[in-house]
Amino acid sequence: MSKRDTSDGADLTPARIVSELDRHVVGQASAKRAVAVAIRNRWRRLQLEPELRREVQPRNILLIGSTGVGKTEIARRIADLVGAPFSKVEATKYTEVGYVGRDVESIVRDLLDMAIAMTRRTAEARVASRARERAEGRVLDALVTAWKPGDHDLDPFGEPAAGGAPTMRDLSAVRVRLRERLRSGALDDRRVEIDVREAKGQPLANIFGDPSMAQQGLDFGKLLERMQPPTTKRRSMTVREAIDTLAVEEAEGLVDGEAITADAIRLVEESGIVFLDEIDKVAGREGTTGADVSREGVQRDLLPLVEGTTVSTKHGPVRTDHILFIAAGAFHVAKPSDLLPELQGRFPIRVRLDDLTEEDFVRILEEPEGALTRQLVALLGTEGVKLSFTSDGIREIARVAVKANAAQENIGARRLATVIERVVEDLAFDAPARRGEKVAVDAAYVQERVGPLLEDEDLGAYVL
Repeated sequence: MSKRDTSDGADLTPARIVSELDRHVVGQASAKRAVAVAIRNRWRRLQLEPELRREVQPRNILLIGSTGVGKTEIARRIADLVGAPFSKVEATKYTEVGYVGRDVESIVRDLLDMAIAMTRRTAEARVASRARERAEGRVLDALVTAWKPGDHDLDPFGEPAAGGAPTMRDLSAVRVRLRERLRSGALDDRRVEIDVREAKGQPLANIFGDPSMAQQGLDFGKLLERMQPPTTKRRSMTVREAIDTLAVEEAEGLVDGEAITADAIRLVEESGIVFLDEIDKVAGREGTTGADVSREGVQRDLLPLVEGTTVSTKHGPVRTDHILFIAAGAFHVAKPSDLLPELQGRFPIRVRLDDLTEEDFVRILEEPEGALTRQLVALLGTEGVKLSFTSDGIREIARVAVKANAAQENIGARRLATVIERVVEDLAFDAPARRGEKVAVDAAYVQERVGPLLEDEDLGAYVL
């Protein structure tokens, strides 16, 4: 039997994956290398003969590190990079007292919903040009129907048309000329009445559909809704709004819903990524009772998903054998060895992430493409304020963040957002009145705004 086409994803080497992650996440080289290899192994598995391909299990990863060191960001960025459906869940959610209506299998159902949305967007993007042409045709139909000789707003001929009812020849010429004007934007603000399909509500699903049955693949509410004929409503809107609205409607009609669902299920089974956060908080310590019994129950519920099972959904069964699970936790109190032995064995790759230093904070503020400093410069630039951050200003923000983390709860790089927002708070408020000003955030500027908060520990605990 032939192998898969090796050109699909072949250029996404581990080195390139790490390089892409470096654009967004500072440091943590070991964690980046681990996820890069895990992703590459997926591509390698797909090149194998089907018989062997089924036997190759994903190399699930356990990330160990304090909050705010980049665990979630690495997982999220890798999913974006490879276009994989991604779901982040807190393992502790399933230990909450009174938490009903959902179980751990809802992780896979939510992942499938995300994959269907992703697949639908991709499919609709492929037919976008055809959908827009159809939308233009419907708007033109409405315009031609509304046109009558002597209508100077719509008359495309530059002089009043002859009186009397328009002939077919007139309407054909009108349509050609109106299409030209429409595509040039001359009719964008012209109001037109069109029939728009009404969005389906949820009353039938709520009345007849039991959510728990829907999760198991029995959604009677959805079945009844399919039996209802689609309804439309006449709405008045501008030509620009009408084309945009109808293009979405036409795109939905041009794609095959069943094919989208099938592709989404395949995408989840082959490329899905689940990020299990706070896994350490469901690790029971040996010799303890009470809440730890509930935590161990969550681990036992998670185990089949990680080992590989079939989850029933309203869209069809989904296999979890090759979903990549990335678990993460601080493990300040519990240890990875406190997890169930069976669960430990399903996370063969363990990586400890480094705590962030002041130098790391400086790099986080300077290097990533979406750095907070660059975001603020762009945001305030929309108001005409020319904001800049000097090197000593960035270092002072980093120093303040490190000091605040040491004095309070260590929340890692998340502290930078709190500090930097405090630094520019007044400027962000006054920006509309300061159009054209140049503002340089240097060390003195930072100290003036957050220095007193650091000296007052009680106040700093609330503000920083």
